Amino acid sequence: MELLLETVALYSLKLAYETEGHSPILRDDHLMADYEREVFGLLVRRGDVVGIKGKIQRCLGLALEAVGGVDTVLGNELQRLTAELHTAQTTEQFRAPLSALKDYLKDIQ
Repeated sequence: MELLLETVALYSLKLAYETEGHSPILRDDHLMADYEREVFGLLVRRGDVVGIKGKIQRCLGLALEAVGGVDTVLGNELQRLTAELHTAQTTEQFRAPLSALKDYLKDIQ
């Protein structure tokens, strides 16, 4: 679960901040400090669904802005996938929506 959360955060931040011709954003980049696997691991072990949603939502918000908002085709689909994440009540319920988000964010890179 922690790896999946970290990957969604990474792809979101790559979409928001990575620019052509510059160094790519990697997992050890300073932008990832609050979104490292260990940080998510602590939240998962605590069962902190609200904390996880808050962290991942900040990243997804940046990604949504990077694709032009909900009025674009990419943004509309990202918003739809993000909405599925909001209904999760336990950390296990995050798995399916996060997998869909990971795949989508990877595809639109």
